[in-house]
Amino acid sequence: MRLFLRSALVALCAASSSVPVLASTVISRSFHSDALGRDWAYTIYLPTGYRHDAGRLPVLYLLHGNNGDANDWIAQGHLQSAADALIEHKDMPPVVIVMPQGGTDWYVDRKEKMETAFFEDLLPEIEARYAVSTQRGGRMIGGVSMGGFGALRYAMTQPERFCGALLLSPAIYPNEPPRASAARRVGVFGEREFDARVWHELNYPAQWDRYMSRPYRLPMFIAAGDDDLAIQADASSLYTHLRLAGNPAALRIIDGGHTWDVWSTLLPAALKYTLGCVKPQPQSRPQQPQQPPLEHPSYQRP
Repeated sequence: MRLFLRSALVALCAASSSVPVLASTVISRSFHSDALGRDWAYTIYLPTGYRHDAGRLPVLYLLHGNNGDANDWIAQGHLQSAADALIEHKDMPPVVIVMPQGGTDWYVDRKEKMETAFFEDLLPEIEARYAVSTQRGGRMIGGVSMGGFGALRYAMTQPERFCGALLLSPAIYPNEPPRASAARRVGVFGEREFDARVWHELNYPAQWDRYMSRPYRLPMFIAAGDDDLAIQADASSLYTHLRLAGNPAALRIIDGGHTWDVWSTLLPAALKYTLGCVKPQPQSRPQQPQQPPLEHPSYQRP
């Protein structure tokens, strides 16, 4: 009996091995960025069943933290397993997730033209190489810590490009960064020493009035750990101001500090909420890459 069971198991494995198994994939690639004047690397998640010749899928761009790595989302945030489970259980649609390398640039045009590179180089590269949405209703932005600063800036300065945003422990300090913040020493907000004028010019409060004067609204998922005192306070303040202004938003404060333990815990809820803005996409993939047009937003101010 034991020999029979072992033989049957071997036969079953051999039979199943001949059947192709579909699974999500994570790939690291690079391309030449004209704005940066160098090759630029990114990591990309392709969901189970992704095909280059199929209809375009929603796309989420995730920005990592200061001096972090694009692969932090995979290795420490467990993004692949989280996305796989949400898609399998139909809690969100299949989505392509792009994670560019951001170094310590804070995603602005200071040390390098990182913001220009994101919009003029990365988006066209991804939309030409992969079957992803070129429409606002299928494109989202998100980030953690420094990446939260960049994601909120992009959401508010170019809301016509995104339908939703997720901000995990965003380093957005509406007054000034704390003395211990990396923003004060990375050479982005001032060349030799921190310049508060530059910080305020680039931070989200300076973009607020213009964002609120436009018809576009991005639902925003905002979250932090309760031990991350300054950041969770500023995250809560942002949430309150958005809601008072009629902008959809969700807030989560959980146990923990400024760590991947917190962010990996928050990520499934963040993904589910953010993908809620997705509109149905065309079923056929255009042959040529397209610049994202302005279209009716997923949410408009009354």
